Amino acid sequence: MSISSYADLLREAGAQEQPQRLLFTFAQAGLPNDAGAAEQMRSTEKRGGTLTPLMCVDKLPLEWSSFDALLEESQRAGAQWDVVFVSSMSGSQGQAPASDDAEAPLKKMVEAIATGRLGTFLAFNRDGELLQFH
Repeated sequence: MSISSYADLLREAGAQEQPQRLLFTFAQAGLPNDAGAAEQMRSTEKRGGTLTPLMCVDKLPLEWSSFDALLEESQRAGAQWDVVFVSSMSGSQGQAPASDDAEAPLKKMVEAIATGRLGTFLAFNRDGELLQFH
């Protein structure tokens, strides 16, 4: 699986054997109050800082059929986010997971992001560019 854009993500979700539900967590970039000069410089260069989860939501792939649709709805919700993290859940027997089934995985996703465990998620900036965290 090679994903380099939001369109690729949707294409891959549609190609799975079972229907998918996508999980989104929107986060804001920042700095801790006690950040030193080096940490401030890395943050300015977009190479450091903190990510604070702001809100999360689950959607079927067709509900946000483009990154523009995601961006538009998140703006209507009023969230001032910098990064959106994405994961997915597989359905079974030809049915996508119900929205209620996403509650616990979304909570785990928020906790993982809050503690810096980002490796299992895709991440996009507000321009729709895929991000890499090292």
